[in-house]
Amino acid sequence: MSEPQKFDLPGTIVTGGGASAAAGEHAARLGADRALVVTDPYILSTGIAERIRDHLRQEGVEAEIFSEVQSDPTDANVAAGLLALEEQEARIVVAVGGGSALDAGKMIAVAKNNPGPLSDFMGYHRIPHAGVPLIAIPTTAGTGSEATRVTVITDSAAHTKMMILDGKLVPAVALVDYELTLTMPQSLTAHVGVDTLTHGIEAYVSALSNPMTEPYALSCIGLVGRNLRRAWAAPDDREARAAMAIAACQGGIAFANASVCLVHGMSRPLGAVFGVPHGLSNAVLLPAVTAYSLAGAPERYATVARALGIARPGDSVADAGERLLDELARLNQDLQVPRLRELPGVEEATFEANLAKMASDALASGSPARNPIVPEASEIEAIYRQAW
Repeated sequence: MSEPQKFDLPGTIVTGGGASAAAGEHAARLGADRALVVTDPYILSTGIAERIRDHLRQEGVEAEIFSEVQSDPTDANVAAGLLALEEQEARIVVAVGGGSALDAGKMIAVAKNNPGPLSDFMGYHRIPHAGVPLIAIPTTAGTGSEATRVTVITDSAAHTKMMILDGKLVPAVALVDYELTLTMPQSLTAHVGVDTLTHGIEAYVSALSNPMTEPYALSCIGLVGRNLRRAWAAPDDREARAAMAIAACQGGIAFANASVCLVHGMSRPLGAVFGVPHGLSNAVLLPAVTAYSLAGAPERYATVARALGIARPGDSVADAGERLLDELARLNQDLQVPRLRELPGVEEATFEANLAKMASDALASGSPARNPIVPEASEIEAIYRQAW
């Protein structure tokens, strides 16, 4: 029997078209009369953040918008958001956007009652006090941050991504409204969609996978297999968009409670050094990392292939694994996910110069320790080169 494991998820999850309109209702239910809407400049430009603010005000919750969240948020973004929260005297944070806005919103909510440098909270279960309540409203179907106890914030001085995991980061409410994803660009649909698949796969093959997380992980994988190409090819396919929004949320629940593995460990240094968005770096790395890890959990990866719908009932475990590797490469090709060498700003000389540090930082993150095969730094360097 395995050791006892804690399972965290939001107290309330609302799914379906129009779910975001309930923001004011839930903020009022949580006792808030003033809210800070945390988002990024792009979401502000779409009018989505203003609509959420209006929903809050319609329920008697005064709200202002803080939109200074950048892609891969930093400790400086969190500090500015905390100042806005205190100036507004807000009693709740409503985070609206992709993973960056949701991660920043989580940390702003927690920072209200936890002074000190964010580096004090890096790692596992190091946040002393609960923050103000958080409502999370994703606008992409990818990160699953609306359902997790994880945030990733960049330390501006050290140029390092800080992974912070604590139950106090779990949103009180997640409003999963697929209609907010209908305007996602095709490239973003691809990157965050493969990111969702990565969450499902890594949660399922993780050393901490357990009977509570496995159904969420496998459902996530199956939904991606049936719907990601559809959502990419036809952005207005509402059925596919709704399915991908659910997949993202389920993937978030799964990996937050079972841990991610080597893909995420290697992804964060790419973001820190080259500014590669999280979803894209995961998508780029997934095929190479899976090829390396397959021998460590062949039965598990065969089950992943069956959940994706690419392994036939009579296929052997080995054949199912090979089909999975072929599918991951083909999926990236079909969705036009680039290789590392094709990413803007990723020059080969800089890549080689930073390879050893990226491998060291990947190991230091802790995520590779959950992988089916726990790599040495030299093996991580080889995987980066394979993805190049």
